[in-house]
Amino acid sequence: MRAAVMHKPGDIRMEDVARPAPKRGEALVKVAAVGVCGSDIPRLLTKGAHRMPLVCGHEFSGHIVSLGDAVEGYDVGDLVGVAPLIPCGVCDQCVTGNFSRCRDYDYFGSRRDGAYAEFVAVPVGNLLKTPAGADPRAVAMTDPASIALHAVWKAPPTMGQRGGVVGCGPIGLFAIQWMKLMGCTEVVAVDVAEEKLAQAREAGATHTILSGAEPAADLPCDLVIEAAGVPSSVNLAVRLAGPGGHVVFIGIPVGDIPLDNKTFQHLLRQEVSLHGAWNSFSAPFPGKEWTVSLAALCDGALKWEFMISHELPLDELPRMFETIKGRNEVFSKVMFRP
Repeated sequence: MRAAVMHKPGDIRMEDVARPAPKRGEALVKVAAVGVCGSDIPRLLTKGAHRMPLVCGHEFSGHIVSLGDAVEGYDVGDLVGVAPLIPCGVCDQCVTGNFSRCRDYDYFGSRRDGAYAEFVAVPVGNLLKTPAGADPRAVAMTDPASIALHAVWKAPPTMGQRGGVVGCGPIGLFAIQWMKLMGCTEVVAVDVAEEKLAQAREAGATHTILSGAEPAADLPCDLVIEAAGVPSSVNLAVRLAGPGGHVVFIGIPVGDIPLDNKTFQHLLRQEVSLHGAWNSFSAPFPGKEWTVSLAALCDGALKWEFMISHELPLDELPRMFETIKGRNEVFSKVMFRP
C-alpha cells in the first residue's frame, strides 16, 4: 500500500509499504479521510515521534475491508470512525475511567503507524459505528470535535453565560459551537488571522478580536478555551476570564509559557480557575465525548465542512507539509483522501 513515512522531522516520503493484516480482535480499515491535526505539524516538521520511521495521522475514518478473529458487531463495508488512543486498561487512571491520562498508552500516528496510509489495522474497541449516510469527512472530524467537548466539559457553561475562545483552528471552532449549543448567548473569539475570525463568526462567535488587542473590559467571559498554546494566547486567555471565571488550556506549547505580572495579578484578584485538558477520552471508552460528537457531526448540529480548506490525495502530503512549513497558504483543516 501507499503511505507517507516520516524518517525524521522534515523528511517525509511517499513509499510502498506492506499492507497490515488484522490480528485477532482487529479490523482492517481502508482509510476514507484523514485530517491533519495541529499536533502533526511539529511532529512531522520539527519534533519527531516516539519512534521513526513512522506513519503519522490519527484523525480518520474508513471502511472495513476484512475482519480478524473474534470481531463481532461489525461487517465488511461498514464506515467507521476510529478513536486513536489505545489505553493500557490496567493503570490507576484507566481503572477509574480516566483514559486520557493513561500512564502506558499506545496511539495511532505517534506511537504506532497511523492513517497517512491506505489501510490501518484497528482494535475493535477503537471502532465507532456511524449512522447511515454519514460523510467520511465528517466522521474524520470526530477527534477535534471531541477534544473541544472534553475541554468545555471541564467547566460547562450554563444558559446565558458568555464564552471565549483563543485560537480559531478546528478545535477552537468546535468549542465555539459547543458553547452555543450549551446555552452561551455570546462567544468572544480571538485569533491572529482575519480569515480565522471569519470562520469563527460562521461557527457562531458574536464578537471577534484580532490578537494583539487587549481583551475588552466589557466582555468578561465565564469560560475561556485556549486552543493555540503560545505565550501571548495563554496570557490573553487568562485576562479574558471574568470574575470567578474558568480557563481551560488545550493548546500544546512547544516552548516555555511565562505568565506576565499583569496576567498573574488578574488571575489572583479575579479568582480565575485554570484547567488543563488532555485528549478526549472517558468511560465507557472512548467516552461520551466521542459518541456525542459523532452524532452531532452526522445530524447537522455541528457544522464542519466550512473548516476544510484543503482536500487532497495522499500523494500530495509531503508537498502540503512543505507549504505548511513555509506558511505559504492560509489553511484550516487539511484533509487527505487516500
